[in-house]
Amino acid sequence: MLIADLYIRVSTDEQADKGYSQRDQHERLERYCNQNQITIGQVIFEDHSAKNFNRPEWTKYINHIKKRSLKSNLVLFTKWDRFSRNAGDAYQMIKLLLGNNISPQAIEQPLDMSIPENKMMLAIYLAAPEVENDSRALNTFYGMRRAQKEGRLMGTASYGYVNKCTEDGRKYVGLKEPEASNMLWAFNEIAKGTYSINQIRLKMNAMEGANISSTSFYRAIKNPMYCGKIFIKAYKDEEACLVEATHESLISEALFNKVQKVLSGKTWEERPKGKIIAHDQFPLRGFLKCPRCGGHITGSGSKGKKNIYYYYHCNSKCGYRYSSDIVNNAFTRELKKYECHTGFVQLLKEILLINFKNIHRSLDIKKKEISSKIINLNHRLNSAREKYLEDKLDFEDYQLIKNESKKKIDALEMDLQGQKLTGKSMDIKTKLDQVLKILPNLSQLYATGDLDTKRIIVCSVFAEKLEFDETTFRTPRVNSALSSILLISNQLRSKKKEKSLLKVIFPVK
Repeated sequence: MLIADLYIRVSTDEQADKGYSQRDQHERLERYCNQNQITIGQVIFEDHSAKNFNRPEWTKYINHIKKRSLKSNLVLFTKWDRFSRNAGDAYQMIKLLLGNNISPQAIEQPLDMSIPENKMMLAIYLAAPEVENDSRALNTFYGMRRAQKEGRLMGTASYGYVNKCTEDGRKYVGLKEPEASNMLWAFNEIAKGTYSINQIRLKMNAMEGANISSTSFYRAIKNPMYCGKIFIKAYKDEEACLVEATHESLISEALFNKVQKVLSGKTWEERPKGKIIAHDQFPLRGFLKCPRCGGHITGSGSKGKKNIYYYYHCNSKCGYRYSSDIVNNAFTRELKKYECHTGFVQLLKEILLINFKNIHRSLDIKKKEISSKIINLNHRLNSAREKYLEDKLDFEDYQLIKNESKKKIDALEMDLQGQKLTGKSMDIKTKLDQVLKILPNLSQLYATGDLDTKRIIVCSVFAEKLEFDETTFRTPRVNSALSSILLISNQLRSKKKEKSLLKVIFPVK
């Protein structure tokens, strides 16, 4: 007596597109068994792809076969593509089933396995679905690659962005808050080189709406989509390249490139050497370069008979080593060279206030221009709608005007929002007082500050690694903004009429 197990499989796309419903397969298999006096054993329903045999229900079925807990001698399915879409895996599974005295059969594509010539037909039945799958996958690959070349971001949007859809069904990627602001903050912090990558991630995760793993975060900060670019991998004779994206960029290309230098370790100030060491004896760790071999300077303690002695030393075998107290005290004295006179700070404040007012005035003018353009476009859209309702305008022309106007309005509203954020009102005088009071007191602020404050000051003042030789630091390259301030400050000190000179240096338009 023949006992058959019925295997019924669909995948989501096939069920929707081709109508391979489980009920339809079940009815056909039952009808076949009734017509051929075959007893039905168990019925296996599967909702999984046939690209391989890693299917939950099929795996359970094979386990029962191996335990010899089934009395079946047939496993039936409607067609061979219900059984498998991978010829290589299918042959191995058929061998396993036959080895356990179970014969697989497709009721609509029957084959007698005892006839050698039928193996050629079996190869065709098994290869055809695999070829169809490969062809579909290749078409999808070329379609996605073409879309990428057109600047469209494929797949799920990265952190800080969200997948959206327009009224007409067109998909696009837009910024998502507060995640976008979190990533913008992270990029800026990485570029400063004050903290390690993971420390910045942990700080960001403490913000609202942030919860990103270390792997996802590292992958995100290397993704050029944040600066409005899409990376296209090399394929055959086509080289890898970057193309302009259609979505809104979060950061500038210059900032993105700066962060990539941090990750590659090409510049010292952009690449913190390890995590911040929580020890007051080594505030300059990661910011010193060996004057002998150019290697990285680290710090460590050496235990003596009574005390622990701390040293900055080179990682190489050149033998460079200096007491941390000597180096730290020398650096505090070095900072005094970059302190500005209080009189100049007051003049600088006045100039910055004047410039701020000019910038704010230009922003107001820009906002008015954008608002006027939005109003004009809305008038045009309303006029087109009235003409369409009065049958003075074709539907196609109306749709064209509507789509173009809405697209321009959306772009202008985004621009207007950016202008509002840029020109956000603030107590500029208080902000300037907080910032400028640092310039005359750099050394004191450094000496009394905690470890984080000291490292921030070092990153802000100097643009390259420092070299301590004997008792002093070799003349380092200073931050360009501070360098300009110091140059003007020194010139002002040598002049009696500071205000007249200031007008020459900072002409007010």
